[in-house]
Amino acid sequence: MTRHNVEHVSEFSYGAAVHGNLMLLRLHPSEDFGQQVLSFRLDVRPAADWVACEDAFGNRCHLLSIHRRHRRATVRASSEVETAAAPPLPERIDAAAWNALSDPGVSLRYWEFLTPGGLARPGPALDAFVEQNGIGRGEDPLSSLLTLSSRLHDVLRYEPGSTAVDSPIERILATGRGVCQDYAHVMIAIGRTWGIPSRYVSGYLNPGAASGEQPLPAASHAWAEFRLPELGWVGLDPTNGAGAGAGHIRTAVGRDYNDAAPTRGTVFGGGESRLGVHVTVSESGPGAHARRPQAPQ
Repeated sequence: MTRHNVEHVSEFSYGAAVHGNLMLLRLHPSEDFGQQVLSFRLDVRPAADWVACEDAFGNRCHLLSIHRRHRRATVRASSEVETAAAPPLPERIDAAAWNALSDPGVSLRYWEFLTPGGLARPGPALDAFVEQNGIGRGEDPLSSLLTLSSRLHDVLRYEPGSTAVDSPIERILATGRGVCQDYAHVMIAIGRTWGIPSRYVSGYLNPGAASGEQPLPAASHAWAEFRLPELGWVGLDPTNGAGAGAGHIRTAVGRDYNDAAPTRGTVFGGGESRLGVHVTVSESGPGAHARRPQAPQ
């Protein structure tokens, strides 16, 4: 087991006074997949009224409202989380798993993670990318996904600022450059075209506990999960060229980024707005400590 301290600070600034502010937060880490939340604290300035809730995908959320007049707001979420390393994946599973995935019961149960749409919508650009890079279904679903993750890691370039959080996959496919959200969206889009239930995961990466050739700095992060026969949901991180493990801290899942965004909100007044995000992830006790400021969005 690995224990992590996570601090996620969101700083909102507005060009004019805000008279009312409603926010939906997905900052509480999940409690499943070998992950346990030991503590969680939410601090909001100015003072806010808030209530805990759960969204349609089972994510733990907080709905808050700030009623007083303000031009700046800060949301600080502090967590202590314990994660377990995922069991080692086999190199492949039975080829009959393709037939199991085509069962109508799978389509009914996981329809939202099979239906193309949103930021992971396939199209001509994805078709051309797949053909150009020799990407296709293999003998079984697991080995196909492992090969796909490795291929995306090799052919795409991680470049912060090259896309926005709401960029469709056509952007990274056109330039070959993107960030973790884009890698996840491309892999999800391809997984769904293969008939594999595929979902987006948002959370954090602690590089001191993560695997991969070139771990990214500690930061908010995104990867993908795929529902496979006999294995259940399998997490793969194409940005990092590795499976999701003890260094991956989950907060939310959904069809794409929009379903799992850390913060969403509506303000009354305010004019132009800016968001600055600062994430700190460290191992409890002796271990690495890293901080990565993220560009305003």
